[in-house]
Amino acid sequence: MSTVRLTTAQALVRFLAAQYTERDGERRRLIAATWGIFGHGNVAGIGQALVESAARPGDPAAMPFHQGRSEQAMVHAAVGHARQSNRLSAHAVTTSIGPGATNLVTGAALATIDHLPVLLLPGDTFATRPADPVLQQLQLPCAGDVSVNDCLRPVSVYFDRVVRPEALVPAALEAVRVLADPAATGAVTLALPQDVQAEAHDWPEEFFAERTWRVRRPRPDRGELDAAVRAVQAAERPLVVAGGGVRYSGAEEALRTFAERTGLPVATTQAGKGVLPYDHPCDVGGVGHTGTETADALARTADLVIGVGTRYTDFTTASGTLFPGGARFLNLNVTGFDAHKQAALPLVADAREGLTALTGALGGHRSRDPEEWAAAKRDWQRRVDAAYAVPDEDARPTQAQVLGALDTLVDASDILINAAGSLPGDLHRLWRPRSADQYHVEYGYSCMGYEIPAAIGVLLAAPGRPVWALVGDGTYLMNPTEIVTAVQERLPLRLVVLQNHGYASIGGLSEAVGAERYGTDYRYRDADGGFTGPPLPVDLGANAASLGMRVLRPRTVRDLREALAEARAATVPTCVYVETETPDTVSGPPPAAAWWDVPVAETSTRPSAVRAREEYDRHVTARRRHL
Repeated sequence: MSTVRLTTAQALVRFLAAQYTERDGERRRLIAATWGIFGHGNVAGIGQALVESAARPGDPAAMPFHQGRSEQAMVHAAVGHARQSNRLSAHAVTTSIGPGATNLVTGAALATIDHLPVLLLPGDTFATRPADPVLQQLQLPCAGDVSVNDCLRPVSVYFDRVVRPEALVPAALEAVRVLADPAATGAVTLALPQDVQAEAHDWPEEFFAERTWRVRRPRPDRGELDAAVRAVQAAERPLVVAGGGVRYSGAEEALRTFAERTGLPVATTQAGKGVLPYDHPCDVGGVGHTGTETADALARTADLVIGVGTRYTDFTTASGTLFPGGARFLNLNVTGFDAHKQAALPLVADAREGLTALTGALGGHRSRDPEEWAAAKRDWQRRVDAAYAVPDEDARPTQAQVLGALDTLVDASDILINAAGSLPGDLHRLWRPRSADQYHVEYGYSCMGYEIPAAIGVLLAAPGRPVWALVGDGTYLMNPTEIVTAVQERLPLRLVVLQNHGYASIGGLSEAVGAERYGTDYRYRDADGGFTGPPLPVDLGANAASLGMRVLRPRTVRDLREALAEARAATVPTCVYVETETPDTVSGPPPAAAWWDVPVAETSTRPSAVRAREEYDRHVTARRRHL
């Protein structure tokens, strides 16, 4: 057997560069690049291996490298790339031991919750233990084999610690198998002790041969398909709830065909929004707490809910209060775990294959007529127009008017990224997606600070397309560091910062649950110790400029339109810094059409909390378990 002598880190980098995915004849590199921040624990191992790989410019086997500023942000960038790539391509992320590794946890949780592939390569303490403890090492008196990397176990879909060079072969093969598996993918962690990274070994050359991992499209079981057909045929008021699985499968056309032939209304989750054009007769908009009144009204009367690629989060089900007690569920999902939720009839299959099979098996069966909800859709669009309307072009814009200005500017090539604050609700209700991948709202983990690094990942996956990161001031302060990376990589990131002086979304929620907006505004302390003083003199535009961005400062709606157009045409990272009109900063019109469960204090001396609890008790009685 022919071998080649390399360090463990050199072998891993060479192996990763030779892994590919293939689906429907499209072949892509599985690990398209590696992100890294170097310190002790990875600089002499993975860092040195990446230097050797970078010394081969133009070599297709070389590993591209991106320099990050925050470990959490690097994972978000990798997730943005994976989502834009429909899970067919991923990035790796390498860190030092200690805080470098633990900073990965938030990003890893997000990737696993959203079923998006990312490979984490944290450095680890010495496997040979020449000195105990080493710098940044966690020691537990009861467990000598535990390191801080073990905190990544519960947020990873696969975890391994490579304590010997020869152990890399099975660990690496298993890691990429999981990354390429649509039913199992998420954050994959290979913890790499720093001494093992630098240790040399004679590796079989076959380990570095190109491998193609075929991304399966499992077809539905015949018995499950027959049961699904009977359920659809028996239903009088079926409703489709489409989630992110439709997009990752590339099943948009199959969903359109299914909806058009059966006449079924299609409501969408945050991850599924855009899988049908907003003006398609069967599209009824977002569903759940942040959904449209059109979709939620149909949900309240549905006797069969057909979930396609959705996890049924509490925002989708309105915390179990949206769908009627007698409703049955039919769930098409590539994972059996999600297919069985809500005591559903499962249809475990790839979304495209399952929809195609179900459409064919139903023949000419038609359940509903889009004219049933056409008038409600038109009324909803009039409400959207009213939210976007600008009575005074020289006034300061509201948050909804910022979205309206973008709405008039973008085309199908633009991509909007958001994750947290009041924007997800406004976007889910109001935004009119022009393409299947325009709407990129991460709402599985709703992680503040996701947007800017994720936009960089999307720009790397979709070069040449206008990519917008939409953030509030609270989110911006969580994670602005990757602005430096966008500047370094000369990526034309378009950043819209809405300055509303605090946590607008949580402020509104705080008021609704009787917490009186305490600690949610960015203001000076008052004499009583609260935070009701003047707004803090924070200039986030100046901060963005100090990190290398070009900054535009529109004062009015008229200025805003010009600034957004200028930013869209820009070839350098550009920030549009907008001071919004305060009354509209919290989930602007229209209001929520369904409930969301946030428990309220059961006893209180504050009248606001007492009233909030009364309202809570009224809503919670509507909760149902579908059994």
